Amino acid sequence: MLTTTIIAKTRDGLPLSRTEIETLIDGYVRGEIPDYQMAAWAMAVRIHGLPAEAVADLTLAMLASGDVLPRDDAADSGDRVPRVDKHSTGGLGDKVSLILAPLLACCGVRVPMISGRGLGFSGGTLDKLESISGFCVDLDVPRSSDVLRSVGCFIVGANPRLVPADRRLYALRDVTACVESIALITASILSKKLAASLDALVMDVKVGSGAFMKSLDQAQALARSLVQTGARAGLPVRALITDMDQPLGWAVGNANEVRESIEVLRGGGPADVRELTIALGAELLEMVQWVEGRADARRTLAAALDNGAAYEVFARMVTAQGGDLDVLLPVAEQVPILAPRGGSIAAIDCEQIGQSVVEMGGGRKQLSDAIDHAVGIDLQVKVGDVVTRGQPLGLVATRDPSQWSGERFQTSFKIVDEAVPCRPLIHDRLVAQGESTGE
Repeated sequence: MLTTTIIAKTRDGLPLSRTEIETLIDGYVRGEIPDYQMAAWAMAVRIHGLPAEAVADLTLAMLASGDVLPRDDAADSGDRVPRVDKHSTGGLGDKVSLILAPLLACCGVRVPMISGRGLGFSGGTLDKLESISGFCVDLDVPRSSDVLRSVGCFIVGANPRLVPADRRLYALRDVTACVESIALITASILSKKLAASLDALVMDVKVGSGAFMKSLDQAQALARSLVQTGARAGLPVRALITDMDQPLGWAVGNANEVRESIEVLRGGGPADVRELTIALGAELLEMVQWVEGRADARRTLAAALDNGAAYEVFARMVTAQGGDLDVLLPVAEQVPILAPRGGSIAAIDCEQIGQSVVEMGGGRKQLSDAIDHAVGIDLQVKVGDVVTRGQPLGLVATRDPSQWSGERFQTSFKIVDEAVPCRPLIHDRLVAQGESTGE
């Protein structure tokens, strides 16, 4: 079967058979199909999309490219501990995964989290964790299983034996402008989650200027694709559509987002990060019937943050994955961003801020680029806040203050004279058709 035939059919919007999709993915993983042909096919998918059945076939073909994490021995004795996970479509300042995995683990469920690196201007969970000295995200299956049994959670990348198709395609999409594809996003996310042998998954689908999905309609379409494809593949999925017209929390970058995550794990931190973490966790605990309902789940999760139990699990996970929290996280010189005028914050251009962080070295423009974990921005205002002229809007952490002055970031903040309402955090919630939500 010629690869060019598969590319041409996708380019022309013609349906692909399951065999054609499996042949494409298998050939790419084996190295028989080069990056330039796979990039051409990915661009065709980005332009034309894929029907729902083909998305499910692509997801399962990618899953079949590698190993599946085994369930533990407790399942054989009838004491089956639920496996749950959360995934975000990516947004500026989104560090929820770093908090939610240990938070859920300290509630008694297990969280085998397979995450990714940064895509475009959106930071990656793995890149953030590698700000921690020694933290290893490339664990093999036996070691991952050991960490899951001993700690209750891990956060790793898709290694060569675990969904290798996604490992290669994920990186290729980042540098070929194929990130914003519902079909490819769906297959990428769910292939990794299926490989983790989950009982439930909750999706955080971002919408707004700092998300891949700019409109609510686009975000809802992606959420439906994830929920429906999960159902086809046998994985219960729910989705929350959440706001990304401003960064989540205050910190944007790698090391500074780890610092903020630790603050939340210790019962503090930004209110929006805490709220979203609890909302996503409550969905999962309800889905596996670990609690009486979402209200009970929210109380349980909040208590685990406030009493320090979640941070203790996080620290154990870091140690188990080779990290050392006693080593200071990377830092860079800070430059203030000052308000050029007084008024209300009407908008924060997430894409402009995110691209600037990439330009400073906090993200990748090419596959081979190294990450500078120290650079980033710590915001000090939210949409709806009232500011005065000269008031700090944020602090830029940079290696080169002469180039990255605060003035370069002033246009990222739209300031108006009239009052501006605060933005809602959660816009919508989707569950599988026929699923009881207890409401």
